[in-house]
Amino acid sequence: MRADKARSPLYAAGFTTAFGAHGVAGALGVETGSIGESLFTLGVLLAVYDLAEIVLKPIFGSVSDRIGVKPVIVGGLLVFAVASLLGVFATSPVLVGAVRLAQGAAASAFSPAASAAVGRLAENGAVGTYFGKYGSWKGLGYALGPLLGAGLLALGGFPALFLALAVLSAAAAAWVGLRVPHISVLPRTRPTVIDLVRQLGARSFLVPTSVLAATTASLGVAVGFLPLLGTAHHLGLFGSMTLVTVLALISALAQPRIGRLRDAGRITTRTGIVVGLGAIAIGLLAVATLPGVVTQFVAAAVIGLGIGITTPLAFAHLAASTPAERLGRTMGSAELGRELGDAGGPLLVGALASTLSVSLGLAALAAICALTAVVCALYLRARQGQYQGDQAAAAGLLSPRPGARQRTQRGDA
Repeated sequence: MRADKARSPLYAAGFTTAFGAHGVAGALGVETGSIGESLFTLGVLLAVYDLAEIVLKPIFGSVSDRIGVKPVIVGGLLVFAVASLLGVFATSPVLVGAVRLAQGAAASAFSPAASAAVGRLAENGAVGTYFGKYGSWKGLGYALGPLLGAGLLALGGFPALFLALAVLSAAAAAWVGLRVPHISVLPRTRPTVIDLVRQLGARSFLVPTSVLAATTASLGVAVGFLPLLGTAHHLGLFGSMTLVTVLALISALAQPRIGRLRDAGRITTRTGIVVGLGAIAIGLLAVATLPGVVTQFVAAAVIGLGIGITTPLAFAHLAASTPAERLGRTMGSAELGRELGDAGGPLLVGALASTLSVSLGLAALAAICALTAVVCALYLRARQGQYQGDQAAAAGLLSPRPGARQRTQRGDA
């Protein structure tokens, strides 16, 4: 019951960081003249949020292992609220850049800590179900952020957008503080540099993290390029943005279902990820090679389904194969992989689109997804003897069921 009450605030935290990233980024792209920035300055303003996350997420993930995930989540959300409130009064590119940097630093704290909390609160090994719902809300924030940001811009410009973010993050912080139970800090040995290198180089970390990077790269490209291609096919602004909505809804609906199937042993992590990455690759290739309005909507649905399959499975595998005492560090490092994909995917497709064609850029990303699927098929294996319910029980959160220690994660077999 305590875990049930704790889930919703964590989902709200995930939505906040995703909405903060893509909502403001989309607004900056639309309102390039309102605060007087050049295209170069726009690029800097877009990059500082991700730069802060790339540098700080692994650090804050380790901090959450040492002091507890709940204080890091609440503190990060409160800092995000203060930074967003200051953004209401930002009238120059320098001030907006400082706000974005502070927002990115705050998100670097509460995002990996929230992921770790989801894993620590997994009840009876239902880690896939939890991460499915968490990923669903976070995916909605990523995909629908530009739409929500555009609506707030129409209502009141940048002040309205930053004020909404301040209220959202403050409310999420209060919700986490009231509803998420104390999650005890587990005893652990002080890691050495060799220990860290060994963990980050392990197959159980590298393979699912590469999946998250490829998936997030595809999401970033789809959010940016599907509306562009829709406009080229005369869909208009509303029709073009509907493509993103279709992708987001399919992904959001799929993730909880996939998580439950994984926990029930009806889908394996390896098979599910290979199928999901294959769906993303097929969707991208369809957009690249079969121009047309119908193709655009079908491809958006297929890409959304692929993202909805792969994301919860990759996170659940990371959580199930990581000792609970260093789950924060693992999630912080995995989130770093996502950030690299979020930045690298659009950069790759944009570079190829500007020098060759958009179709070749999309085909290149499809090839990367297909290659990642092959790597998963060959190298993704389960860590035997790991059972998330036992880890949570060891933390004093749940009572293990009889015989639980003899069980393994069937979904990872």
